[in-house]
Amino acid sequence: MLESPNQDAIRGTKPQLPPSRSLARKLKHVALFCAGREVLYSPEVRCPFEILGNEGANFAVCPDRLASDSVVYSFGIGTDISFDLGLMRRFGVRVHAFDPTPRSLAWLKTQNLPPHFEVHEYGVAGHDGVVEFAPPDSPDHVSHTIVAGRGLRTVSAPVRRLATIMRDLGHTSIDLLKMDVEGAEYDVIRDLVSLPLPVGQLCIEFHHRWRQVGAGKTRQAVAALRSAGYRLFHVSDLGSEYSFLGR
Repeated sequence: MLESPNQDAIRGTKPQLPPSRSLARKLKHVALFCAGREVLYSPEVRCPFEILGNEGANFAVCPDRLASDSVVYSFGIGTDISFDLGLMRRFGVRVHAFDPTPRSLAWLKTQNLPPHFEVHEYGVAGHDGVVEFAPPDSPDHVSHTIVAGRGLRTVSAPVRRLATIMRDLGHTSIDLLKMDVEGAEYDVIRDLVSLPLPVGQLCIEFHHRWRQVGAGKTRQAVAALRSAGYRLFHVSDLGSEYSFLGR
């Protein structure tokens, strides 16, 4: 249940950073904002929330809207499933996880995955088909991207629209949808808001800090989500992870 913004209805707590680290982050955000690569948003509504996952891979969720039979989609696995494991431990849900990129799939084969973590070897996009993914520049990183200019070498991988995925999996609604898809979120959001797909909660990592993306794309995406009835209830201290209550 939503409560007015002036009421303290937040059960979750943010980890407190050392003052020097917190100041450094604020100064970085200001510098990026001046460079056109940062956005500044505050929550529009307050609801009880809990933060799940490791730092850099965590999101806030509203526990009042989740139960063991909730439908959960997690797009973008990489090599950190701490958020997904947190959901499974906390709510007993089955997580449908999606990632078509070679390094992530290779890493998954080395893991002892719980039975309620169901892996789908394709990604999400604004269309059905095959796209070219650029691998990360550093061999220490794993996440691939479809954003042009992020790498010269590419690999082909299958993608599907959200509506196609739901149809194939037999779902008519999604209780929680998480996207950490390295710049592909903007096309998916455009597709999502054009369709009458009920999504209870939406957790997104935006990539406006990339020079090839920019803050304008995230502003457009947030405006589109608001127009479609989504309401922001949490922004991470890193300023990249956003959580919305759905329609």
